Amino acid sequence: MLIWVNGPFGGGKTQVAHELQRRVRGSVICDPELVGFGLQRMTPPGLRGDFQDLPAWRQGVREVLQRTLRAFGGHVIVPMTVVDPTYFEETVGRLRSDGHLVHHVALLADRTVVLRRLRQRAVGRHLERLTRPGWTPRREAFALANLDRCLDRLQAPTFAQHLQTDELSVSQVAEQIGTTAGLDLLVRSSPALQQVLQLGTSLRHIRFE
Repeated sequence: MLIWVNGPFGGGKTQVAHELQRRVRGSVICDPELVGFGLQRMTPPGLRGDFQDLPAWRQGVREVLQRTLRAFGGHVIVPMTVVDPTYFEETVGRLRSDGHLVHHVALLADRTVVLRRLRQRAVGRHLERLTRPGWTPRREAFALANLDRCLDRLQAPTFAQHLQTDELSVSQVAEQIGTTAGLDLLVRSSPALQQVLQLGTSLRHIRFE
């Protein structure tokens, strides 16, 4: 099965995906963002935009996931924001039409909750600069600029199944996804170890700007 974890930028997809990977035996994370970063680095700065607008990104993501699903032999977890219905059809829709079992869930939360999560994500990477008036880290600035668009579009039936995460911990979100997808999850870690693991996930996903 492919478990596609959708949601707004900064909504907690990466933490949830790694919690699932830790608790679903024999699973793997495939991050489509890495394909986009590769395409961006091939492109002169003045020509860069949203890499999802590149047909090469949609096709490349689909082909890598198809190959993984056919050959890997375990569950594949994909944390990726996709809010354009056409792009969604070219990725998730095409994988389904090709016969792959895809469980898609969109993580939703109130705008203020996502803003708080974005702030927490920035701390540690940009601690010394967060005190500057009016300064926002570039990656968080992109997430903020797209927040309302993402939250609005993800409400559509196209992006069901929806999961409201405002009052849920990372572990609880993973458990709800596991239940709806019919996955057999391992027992969660202790709260202290959980914090360490989530911090490690955050550190591994720092994007140097």
